[in-house]
Amino acid sequence: MNIDFIFSILILIFSVIIHEVSHGYAAMLLGDNTAKHAGRLTLNPFKHLEWFGSFLLPIMSYFFGGFIIGWAKPVPFNPYNLRNQKWGEAIVAIAGPLSNIIIALFFGLLIRFGVLSQFGDSYIYIASSIVFINLILATFNLIPIPPLDGSKILFSLLPNSMQNIRATLEKNGVFILIFFIFFLWQYVTPLVGWEYHLISGLNIK
Repeated sequence: MNIDFIFSILILIFSVIIHEVSHGYAAMLLGDNTAKHAGRLTLNPFKHLEWFGSFLLPIMSYFFGGFIIGWAKPVPFNPYNLRNQKWGEAIVAIAGPLSNIIIALFFGLLIRFGVLSQFGDSYIYIASSIVFINLILATFNLIPIPPLDGSKILFSLLPNSMQNIRATLEKNGVFILIFFIFFLWQYVTPLVGWEYHLISGLNIK
């Protein structure tokens, strides 16, 4: 494994941790303290990482698909404790991708407005990696396949008469997701590249 891959894994790990902690804080602000009581409102990586999503999947996706994707252990929350029963679950769900978008915007705008150019190419490279990986995470997690965040948003939008779709998708979500990652994700990567260029002004090499 080269140094770029290891560096990308480290960015991914801390990005997914921020993603999950954001879920927990959103739930707490809406009245649910489950994540707080579980000790998950922390940036300590040992509280969040899992072998498959945080290590094995990124390695597999890198060598078989040419990209890096992964996740951390989902932060627990109880939707019945949320003050907003209609949209609470969707708000908690979108908090994770939103945190990645904010990170991408922060570092991307530093690149676009030349703030980092005075420090040298290495700083631009680090920032661009952070932008790209966080855009991948945000875009990936907004896909409406369980257990991704996009599915929670979709379920909040569905009328009660169509809630049976949720049970079907959740039952088969893992298999659908694995199929999507290895066979369909390649069709989403141009969107990530467009987002990357829009924010940073750079093109993917």
